[in-house]
Amino acid sequence: MIFTPTSLAGCFLVTPNVLGDHRGWFMRTYCKNSFAEIGHQKEWVQMNHSYTAQKGTVRGMHFQLPPHEEIKLVRCIAGTAYDVIVDLRKNSATYLQWFGAEISARNRQMMYIPEGCAHGFQALTDDVELVYCHSGFYTPEAESGLRYNDPKINIQWPLEPVELSVRDQQHPLL
Repeated sequence: MIFTPTSLAGCFLVTPNVLGDHRGWFMRTYCKNSFAEIGHQKEWVQMNHSYTAQKGTVRGMHFQLPPHEEIKLVRCIAGTAYDVIVDLRKNSATYLQWFGAEISARNRQMMYIPEGCAHGFQALTDDVELVYCHSGFYTPEAESGLRYNDPKINIQWPLEPVELSVRDQQHPLL
């Protein structure tokens, strides 16, 4: 696997090494030893799978409040998504900065999101599916978010957002 640092400290685009022949292909999407090289020591305790039907839909920006922060590893297994991270770590040199990248079933890249960051995405095609690994269990009372269009962060979504949950529309502004 190739771990490409992003502009946000501790965030990586992860590109698996794909081995293929006339039968198809194989790739490793997680290896404890490889992830240890970027400082990842926590166990993945939960996996989630989301489906987004309509191109332009935005989901996010979600995070869990302390002490329930979690690391996420996000992989797109169908369609294409614009995956976004916002650094909410007050002691970080990249505090309140954001990073976005296209992840897709075709490019097979994954996004590694450290604790203390908000995460969201926009479907760039219809029928987008994401699989998430989480280092912490979902804790409803720790669930939080920030507004996808907060002017203080100014995320540049590739498409005009067309579908948002009521919850995501009502997240507070910074």
